[in-house]
Amino acid sequence: MLITVHPKLPMRNKTMTKSYYIKSLGFEEIGTQEYPDYLMLKKDAVELHFFLFKDLNPKDNYGQIYIRTNAIDEIYRLLLERRVSIHPNGKLGIRPWGQKEFSLLDPDNNLLTFGQSNI
Repeated sequence: MLITVHPKLPMRNKTMTKSYYIKSLGFEEIGTQEYPDYLMLKKDAVELHFFLFKDLNPKDNYGQIYIRTNAIDEIYRLLLERRVSIHPNGKLGIRPWGQKEFSLLDPDNNLLTFGQSNI
């Protein structure tokens, strides 16, 4: 009886990760207690957790999440207005599998793909 999932992604620097997700992507920090090696963020119904991995080499990081949305055009436009870098191979478009998607990389090279059904 699964009801939700909260992906855990690696981060090298909590301050940098927190700033990127809050200022660039519009997330907010959740939780009432401060943990130096852990971060929890939320936006709408999406909750992301991050664990400290100081020795992470971003070039070797394969952290990936897929976030479904019902307003992909608006999200894409807002991110462009905020000058958030979109992945060069992940511009907004309709993929062969019928999803309208775009992708970006966070400061630790975690791939965030946003998708909406195009049907």
